[in-house]
Amino acid sequence: MASPSRRLQTKPVITCLKSILLIYSFVFWFSGIVLLAVGIWGKVGLEVYFSLLNEKATNVPYVLIGTGTVVVLLGTFGCFATCRGSTWMLKLYAMFLTLIFLVVLVAAIVGFVFRHEIKDSFKNNFEAAMKSYDGTKDERSKAVDTIQSTLHCCGVSDYTDWNRTAYYKQKGIPMSCCKSLGNCTIDDLKNPAIAKGKVYEHGCFRLVIQTMDSKMGIVAGISFGVACFQLGGIVLACCLSRSITNNQYEMV
Repeated sequence: MASPSRRLQTKPVITCLKSILLIYSFVFWFSGIVLLAVGIWGKVGLEVYFSLLNEKATNVPYVLIGTGTVVVLLGTFGCFATCRGSTWMLKLYAMFLTLIFLVVLVAAIVGFVFRHEIKDSFKNNFEAAMKSYDGTKDERSKAVDTIQSTLHCCGVSDYTDWNRTAYYKQKGIPMSCCKSLGNCTIDDLKNPAIAKGKVYEHGCFRLVIQTMDSKMGIVAGISFGVACFQLGGIVLACCLSRSITNNQYEMV
């Protein structure tokens, strides 16, 4: 049996570790809320861009939403485990944190490695959407119109890309390319010389990539920050579990 003075030295350490881990678990729980918000924002704010990517890329917001939900639940479990001071619950908490850390890290690496393929996929799908564009509100035509009107661009490289489409032969360049809708007519959009001064001349691909890089950078930065933050929780949970075990052993 350990001396009373030794036990008195151990208890403040446990109390300190509990306090720090409680604060950590709360911040971790809050980071889950942030991930949820980023996932929902990505689904709503970037949906038009994801619609022109491959099917796997459209799942990114759902992955963030799912991860955020798991982090919120795990943060709640961490607070409960810390308050209870249960060694097995703390070890389980550390194990779950490790699994999430590895998943987020692998996802970040995969996204970074295949970022160029995502850009190429967007370009190819944008060109395909232009070829099949018919001015109706189907998903791809709507995505093309939204991108052109929002980013003030026209075509992939420039507005002349529309000259090679079936839609141009019927109605000219789409209205979503117009700088001012009140100053554009179908006859104007069918005449390349007149249309040049009334539509956006710059292509959309460069602007879309810049927009996606900036917004995806925010998503990647938050995800990577959450992953690194989990390392601290793993260490704290393991240290607290070990301190409680040692304290129980000293009391025997």
